[in-house]
Amino acid sequence: MYASCNPVFITVGLRLGVEKYYQYFEQFGLKKKTGIDLPGEAGTIMHKMDDMGNVELATVSFGQSFQITAVQLLATVASIINGGNRVTPHFGMKAVAKSGEVLKTFRYPVQTGIVSEETCKTMREILEMVVAEGSGKNGAVEGFRVGGKTATSQTLPRGSGKYIASFLGFAPADDPQIIAIAIVNHPEGVYYGSQVSAPIIRQLFENILPYLGIKEYNQ
Repeated sequence: MYASCNPVFITVGLRLGVEKYYQYFEQFGLKKKTGIDLPGEAGTIMHKMDDMGNVELATVSFGQSFQITAVQLLATVASIINGGNRVTPHFGMKAVAKSGEVLKTFRYPVQTGIVSEETCKTMREILEMVVAEGSGKNGAVEGFRVGGKTATSQTLPRGSGKYIASFLGFAPADDPQIIAIAIVNHPEGVYYGSQVSAPIIRQLFENILPYLGIKEYNQ
């Protein structure tokens, strides 16, 4: 049986209020593009602050009624678990000549102070518990500390019976080196992110962690 945490997020959102919630939304960088080195990056679609009432605030609080890209979500979550640094996501690292000579090493902006290190530590611990004991158990990798969050959202129009299942995971949970997200559109039958998407991340991490030489966790 799966119980939704949406009521908790709604309560937190309403306690924060529209102005404070919007402040955090901007502080996390969610209103601007990530600046990834690819053309055509989509921007965030979000209510204007003046148009947000309690209903809009409630739905936004648990992750619906606004739209961000998967890259935006990864960049934001990374900043909340890596010590508060919002790293510009990128593919290009350097330009290399045919001879192998490095012509240029690319550098990308890093915004610091998104949240405090103390907050990051708390979030890492909470998200590790999601995988160790909560709804993200299917994302666990034996021998490694993994943190993550499941998500199951309805697609428009409401009541269509169509969902998007996702799971975002990172590892090692105490010192994150990798982060990934699996998104499944309109899964058939079971549609929970915990059952549909978490196993995808587990399979990825089972290959990526040893490949990167990340040592197993010794309890």
